Amino acid sequence: MSDLFSVSGKVVLITGGSRGIGEMIARGFVDAGAKVYISSRKADVCEALAAELSKSGTCIAIPADLSSESECSRLAQEIASREDHLDVLINNAGATWGAPMAEYDESAFERVLALNVKGVFHLTKFLRPLLEAHGSADEPSRVINIGSIDGIHVPIMETYAYSASKAAVHQLTRHLAKALAPNVTVNAIAPGPFESKMMKSTLEAFGDTIAKGAPMKRIGRPDDMAGAAIFLSSRAASYITGVILPVDGGIATVA
Repeated sequence: MSDLFSVSGKVVLITGGSRGIGEMIARGFVDAGAKVYISSRKADVCEALAAELSKSGTCIAIPADLSSESECSRLAQEIASREDHLDVLINNAGATWGAPMAEYDESAFERVLALNVKGVFHLTKFLRPLLEAHGSADEPSRVINIGSIDGIHVPIMETYAYSASKAAVHQLTRHLAKALAPNVTVNAIAPGPFESKMMKSTLEAFGDTIAKGAPMKRIGRPDDMAGAAIFLSSRAASYITGVILPVDGGIATVA
């Protein structure tokens, strides 16, 4: 039982890993003894966090803009040039956009869907050989997609492309889980409110109200997010695939 939740020594790639939920997960994996690669669009931010986390473990930055298929391919090739396998892929990179319906144009939808949905698919596709290299039915490799409770319930904000994209990520998770079984499991985490850059303005305006309305009466903490990702990456979750796990204090399901 001592190693049931261990991720020590695992090779992990976290996209959008330089801030917000990605950073929370990256810190958790580094502290737990994993070898962590983080990727994000802004090279300086990505490299600065990797340097900080490397003081207590192993963290390597490989910047990439995953809104294009070519960049997804390049990132996969970069990992393959350094590793002969990948234990955990966390597809966290994402974008949002909010505007009244009348002002919501094609470019807004395309920007969000390109990164949030197509980026998840293409990167997983290109990394499949590395994921399958060491994965088995007894000890599968893991893909964890970061969805959102906005893909489960109707959000308050007018973020049409974002909520649609996260619902798509949840269904894509189920589809990939079937395609990659039994050597790779694919699950999704659907976060609720956490203190991230994406949520900053919302929490500044409505944070107290959101917390009071949540069954657990608070906003999510970094260890809540890291704990869920580590659980899904550990031996404890080796028989779980195709699951959408809300980490939201009960907001989307019992509020």
